Amino acid sequence: MINTYNRYMQPGSTRDWGFFLQQIQQGSVKHLSRSISLVENGVAGYENLLSQIKYNDHAKIIGITGPPGAGKSVLTDALIGEMVNANKKTAVLCVDPSSPFNYGALLGDRIRLSQWYNHPLVFIRSLASRGSLGGLNPKIIEITELIKAGDFDYIFVETVGVGQSEVEIAGLADITVVVSVPEGGDEVQTMKAGLMEIADIFVVNKSDRPDADEFVKNLRMMLAPAFATHVQEIPIIKTVASEKKGTTELFEKILEILDKQQDHLSLKAWLMAERAYQLLIQKRMQGISKHQLQEMISTQLRDHHFNLYQFVNHDLPDLK
Repeated sequence: MINTYNRYMQPGSTRDWGFFLQQIQQGSVKHLSRSISLVENGVAGYENLLSQIKYNDHAKIIGITGPPGAGKSVLTDALIGEMVNANKKTAVLCVDPSSPFNYGALLGDRIRLSQWYNHPLVFIRSLASRGSLGGLNPKIIEITELIKAGDFDYIFVETVGVGQSEVEIAGLADITVVVSVPEGGDEVQTMKAGLMEIADIFVVNKSDRPDADEFVKNLRMMLAPAFATHVQEIPIIKTVASEKKGTTELFEKILEILDKQQDHLSLKAWLMAERAYQLLIQKRMQGISKHQLQEMISTQLRDHHFNLYQFVNHDLPDLK
């Protein structure tokens, strides 16, 4: 099987993408895992696989985001348990920081999900952020579409936890859960996190710690301006994920909000537009390398006639 995988990774090799998709639709975890690797590594022709996937609105994407140390992995673990108890087929994409040596995922946080790795209703995959500033993997849209083809009910996407820039999840997830903790800082620091506007649900985890109620009160006051952009008030739920406290309430609230969104055409169109926009950016940026940019700029700097805006508007197309 390893030889088959290596053959599929070789440039110019013959790939039966239709067969791969058929196996994924039949529930083959092996083919789903291989396909994710092929897509993540940009193997030539992977778009042929993606273009054969039919539109699927059944599987819902649940984004779990928030600052580092908020307990996102432990909370995800508890929510997986709720999904399994409800007999729902669940996939989990855990986006980790990249290794500085091979750009792979640093898998330390995945230890918290170890009890689910062999469960027939659960598929877990770690992905590297690979330098993405939004807390996600550069191929996250394509990978979630692949997983949807596997007839999952829900897909959890847990972001790296990079704070201020971690807002891309809003354009990917059908619902975004922002996790924080009582000692997350004063009001100004919490506002700086840049996550207030994207939350559909706000979770105060580790709420058995001192000042949790005061933190929730302050948080509700800070969220008041955001209510203007939401149809309903953003719920704030207190949890102690390590003890499974509040997680059932959170699970029920997630399902409640998703159920209300089913006929929300404008939201679906916005999500699709965001995903299409990100894919177009990736496509337009193909063939542009920072090394080439540096060489061209160095040449112009030596000639003392470099202008950044002229360079971007006129010289950049020469890179393609």
